[in-house]
Amino acid sequence: MTAKKSTSTHEEVQINSENLIGDFKALMADAEELIKVTAVNEDGPLGAIRSRALDTLNNAKETLSSVEGALTEKAKVVAESTDEFVHRNPWEAVGVAAGLGLLIGLFIRRR
Repeated sequence: MTAKKSTSTHEEVQINSENLIGDFKALMADAEELIKVTAVNEDGPLGAIRSRALDTLNNAKETLSSVEGALTEKAKVVAESTDEFVHRNPWEAVGVAAGLGLLIGLFIRRR
């Protein structure tokens, strides 16, 4: 039963990190498309801003490619350590979850 929960947690973290990376890639693609649509105005300040935005977007793509694997690995490590903590200290985990739930409830109620 422990192995099943552990595997489930790892899969959820991996899916969440993959979703985050996928969303960021979609955002970059949308930004790139928006920049290409403004290609009509090559001259003046809009052209300079467009050029800088394209450079920034290309740098972000390179960074995302290099960080993607590291992010997934870190997410796996966090999931493993959380799983180990919960299995070693179940009542402390329940207490932490209850405390966080109380704080979130208080913040929501104030709105």
